[in-house]
Amino acid sequence: MSFNKRIKIKDLLENPTPDEKATLMGWVRTKRSNKHVTFIAINDGSCIQNYQCVADPQLISEDILKKANTGACLKITGTIVHSQGSGQSTEIQASAIEVLGEADPEKFPIQPKKHSLEFLRENAHLRVRTNTFGAIFRIRHQLSFAIHQYFHNKGFVYIHSPIITASDAEGAGETFQVTTLDLKNPAIDEAGQIDFQEDFFGRATNLTVSGQLEGELAAMALSEIYTFGPTFRAENSNTTRHLAEFWMIEPEMAFYDAEDNQNLAEDFLQFVIGYALEHCKEDLAFLDKRAADEDKVKKADQRSELGLLERLSFVTQNEFVRITYTEAIDILKASKPNKKKKFAYPIEDWGTDLQSEHERFLVEKHFKKPVIITDYPKEIKSFYMKLNPDNKTVAAMDILFPGIGEIVGGSQREENLDKLTQRMDELEISKEEMWWYLDTRKFGTAPHAGFGLGFERLVQFVTGMGNIRDVIPFPRTPGNAEF
Repeated sequence: MSFNKRIKIKDLLENPTPDEKATLMGWVRTKRSNKHVTFIAINDGSCIQNYQCVADPQLISEDILKKANTGACLKITGTIVHSQGSGQSTEIQASAIEVLGEADPEKFPIQPKKHSLEFLRENAHLRVRTNTFGAIFRIRHQLSFAIHQYFHNKGFVYIHSPIITASDAEGAGETFQVTTLDLKNPAIDEAGQIDFQEDFFGRATNLTVSGQLEGELAAMALSEIYTFGPTFRAENSNTTRHLAEFWMIEPEMAFYDAEDNQNLAEDFLQFVIGYALEHCKEDLAFLDKRAADEDKVKKADQRSELGLLERLSFVTQNEFVRITYTEAIDILKASKPNKKKKFAYPIEDWGTDLQSEHERFLVEKHFKKPVIITDYPKEIKSFYMKLNPDNKTVAAMDILFPGIGEIVGGSQREENLDKLTQRMDELEISKEEMWWYLDTRKFGTAPHAGFGLGFERLVQFVTGMGNIRDVIPFPRTPGNAEF
């Protein structure tokens, strides 16, 4: 029988076919036996549900049943019948079982018991076989699809920005260098410096930290574009919110101002989260219960006021509050945590960069709604952001969500060549190296805006996971590039 004739468990559960022959393939989750029959629960990853196989020892050899351990991969052929037990409407009565791949129960790490998330990170190559991670990665897929659908429906053009680049869009200098030079014996120039002219690209290059600058170039011809690709930050942050390799969604739009940018970002977030609520019901219900169970063991002041599903619905059903940075500082300065010195980073003066604790206070305690903060001091924002008429602030925005703080950062871009070059001079950013970027301000410049969304932060919010390392298949973090 062709392997492609198998029925996926998801399809079988949605359209049960009692009395018909079927072939299922998947991995054993559990096995239990009595004198007369063996029950095998298998899962093929198509949904969170397992499917029960009933094996009669008189039909299926003892040798095969012995090998049908947790983790083993089976091909099961039999008849779909109405189930006698609770928990499933149908099951398969096996007429033949083939072991496609064995799993030694003494060595297979993912046994049917509760494993810590840290243990599962150490076994990331196998953790997707658990209910939790199967749910997370199916949701990750649906969110990816929703992102493309949203922009496609709005007429945006999908652009692939380069992964290897010579620019540092954020100006932070935290980049991974890319080179073909012999690290033990690199070429040296007359000044005693590494001679990058001998390198593959003839100059120093690094992995991209953002597709934004290239996205702006495309928007100056195609009007509305988006990038969705991997980005890299060599930032030594061992936190639950940072990765060295992550995925970014970065739309750039010509003929958009700061308000248009905010409107698009809000609509976009509500669409993709609504899409997940509609298309990931079973997986989200499972993760909602998981989050509620986790909350029960937390201290009262650390518990979420809303459950996971309530949080997601809340974001889709409420308009986001919009305040300026100056208003945010005033609220934070007057807040109880600040007055009682509960913040790890006290708010004292205008110009302070907001930390995650401040962002979460505004969202979770003060407004109890998603918040868009606008008009930040120019000193704490990037060179490409449009200077406001006050000459002190820029037309930037950050969107803050409960549980994670900042989820989106964006701005209207500075389209005025003189103002942009002045800002680059202030920050000592080379105009010679960025000649191509400046050309867009010389030839047919236009008001334009855009934002960036860290995809893993979005997946973290939608799945309710506390650690960003648990929403990407193989996390890259300081000291860890396993798998």
